[in-house]
Amino acid sequence: MGDHVLAKAMTALHDQELAALAAAGDRRAFGELVRRHNAGVRGLLMRMGADPATADDLAQDAFLTAFSRIADFRGEGAFAGWVKRIAARLYLKRFRRGRPLEGGDDGLEGATGGEGEAAQRMDLDGAMQSLSPAERVCVSLCYGAGFSHSEAAEAIGAPLGTVKSHVKRGLDKLRSRLAPPSSGAGERVHV
Repeated sequence: MGDHVLAKAMTALHDQELAALAAAGDRRAFGELVRRHNAGVRGLLMRMGADPATADDLAQDAFLTAFSRIADFRGEGAFAGWVKRIAARLYLKRFRRGRPLEGGDDGLEGATGGEGEAAQRMDLDGAMQSLSPAERVCVSLCYGAGFSHSEAAEAIGAPLGTVKSHVKRGLDKLRSRLAPPSSGAGERVHV
């Protein structure tokens, strides 16, 4: 009975309160933070390009890192943003070991799918997969993990102008893919 009441009380606390409790050694408080933010961290990692199993592993590693550094969380921003930044950095470390960040296309750019295309336009995850790996990482860092363009450039080891170009091209492609179909007589063209 006491555990149930305590668990219910944890759900009523703000993230900053939970982080303070976790910093004081309360593992249940940190467990509540994990419960609240695991799906968001996992989703960010998958949008960056991680497969589901890798996203699970990296999310777990991000929360372990966050737990070990919880005293560093000062509450100046959202806990979700803080842990997503940790996850993004872990992904980038693994990404750099596997292959360099390049500007090339991954073969999905011109793909069309008839009726399935309309469903994909409304699906951010599907639309993100249509970006090149470099665009996907840069857009995810800047709009999913809250990095500035400069921070993203430093994190991936690329020039600032390159990151800005990848973000702009990526956002342009996402707008195109996610835009509602035009009601005009002309056929929609993907650029």
